[in-house]
Amino acid sequence: MTSNSKVKTAQSNTRNNFSNSKHLVDVISSALLEKKAEDIVLLDVTKLTTLTDYFIVCHGGSETQIKAISSNVTEKTMEVLEEREWRREGLDAKRWVVLDYVNVVVHIFNKESREHYGLERMWNDAQITSIKDN
Repeated sequence: MTSNSKVKTAQSNTRNNFSNSKHLVDVISSALLEKKAEDIVLLDVTKLTTLTDYFIVCHGGSETQIKAISSNVTEKTMEVLEEREWRREGLDAKRWVVLDYVNVVVHIFNKESREHYGLERMWNDAQITSIKDN
């Protein structure tokens, strides 16, 4: 493989990953809206870090709702994309659940924890988009 074809392959893979990330964001957003997650925001951190492309941040009004939201995201990503999260944290305490899909990381908080940790403030240089039901 020539150096030139390696670059073309890398560029193609980057575009595919970006496209896949966008599709994953769409499926996750729909799953969050279905379970009435509150104040959903998408943080585009592609220009700020290599850790991930997007954070999706939201909160639920109760432990029961947080569990329902996280379960729905997990179910919909498997059903639509056959995609399973790489890591999952916080399901026991249900104050801050993290579903890590590598290119997209979902943070589902209770309201108090969301205000306390302030991910949106921490990543305030990110492009922030509010996600609302049509």
